[in-house]
Amino acid sequence: MTLLIDNIGELSTQHLTGEASPGSGEAAGVIRSAAVVLEGERIAWVGRSSAAPAADERYDAGGRAVLPGWVDSHSHLVFAGDRTAEFEARMAGQAYAAGGIGVTTAATRAASDGELRGLLAARLAEAVAGGTTYLETKTGYGLDVENERRSAVLAGGVADEVTYLGAHLVPAGADPDAYTELVCGEMLEAVRPHVRWADVFCERGAFTEEQSRRVLLACRDAGLGLRVHGNQLGHGAGVRLAVEVGAASVDHVNFLEEADLEALAGTWEGWAAAGSPGDAGTVMTAGTVATVLPACDLSTRAPLAPARALLDAGVQIAIASNCNPGTSYTSSMNFCVTTAVLQMGLSVQEAVRAATFGGALALRRHAGPDEDGQRAVGSIAVGHRADLHVLDAPSATHLPYRPGMPLTHAVWRAGRRLR
Repeated sequence: MTLLIDNIGELSTQHLTGEASPGSGEAAGVIRSAAVVLEGERIAWVGRSSAAPAADERYDAGGRAVLPGWVDSHSHLVFAGDRTAEFEARMAGQAYAAGGIGVTTAATRAASDGELRGLLAARLAEAVAGGTTYLETKTGYGLDVENERRSAVLAGGVADEVTYLGAHLVPAGADPDAYTELVCGEMLEAVRPHVRWADVFCERGAFTEEQSRRVLLACRDAGLGLRVHGNQLGHGAGVRLAVEVGAASVDHVNFLEEADLEALAGTWEGWAAAGSPGDAGTVMTAGTVATVLPACDLSTRAPLAPARALLDAGVQIAIASNCNPGTSYTSSMNFCVTTAVLQMGLSVQEAVRAATFGGALALRRHAGPDEDGQRAVGSIAVGHRADLHVLDAPSATHLPYRPGMPLTHAVWRAGRRLR
């Protein structure tokens, strides 16, 4: 069964292979008066409406803008409990510190599997309603062997990608080095069958540089891809460590020195020459993505991550929600993209790219099918997964132009309409 989505006012493919016609005034990766054909879960054709092939069914987009579905590459959805009081205190001037995670850990451990499944389902539905079609989420509110394993299993029931974050915080009363050994040993062994990635909170109040390195190397030896929470609360070793171990992304990056920018940029040298984004040949040459989390920056009243400086230095960036109960209780990627444009100095297309292709790049799902057979996400191209976000607006510019308005009109995920 094929479906023609026709009469698209502006199609933002984020597959930067020269779709724009010379002299058309279109940005690379943007097609106006466009159409897309879906066949099952895949995209079968992309181009101008005037050249669209016949299909079994037709959907009239009514001149609306169509984007790839948002790829949210950083979230923490497996949790119970409420941290409204902490938020209220922060708004009254109390500084954010890593220790608040312990409140959520207690509530999450106390929740039943059924309760957590219900909470996860509701949070995923909220994300999809806002145009998110591919989502990563982490463990990290269990912080013991059984609850980290349980979190990984539950997350795998709803998320596209699951990350092991046993190294989120040292539980109250635990010896930091002994807990680090647990994270590297028994806990890793229990969680490993259920996750693809590992992460560590390399930050004051959480894990030191040496402890973080031990965790990352153990997880890499276990065959997991690596991610790092780094440079959120101040200048530190997170970025340098992420580059050292070849992490796919380093997230937060609010406090960067020139050496950090240079180290990240160095991981991308020669990447563009390896092929256009979406070519399978770029998978092994991609560097460390800098993931910015604008909703979190606003909630913690932190300096906004320097997205503009990162792009100008040649670093590939992603925008993600960081949906979590303490510092960013939102899954609205529309809001995150809007904030990146209004307050972080990105153009509309740069922000859209970071929230789609950039997220896919951070998850190494930007090209494919890869070794486990999954199709590429985060861009609209033939053979990629049919993940589409239709806006109730003629262009993506309406996201920051009309901030806060409910502009998601329709969503397709893997060829199936969800909204």
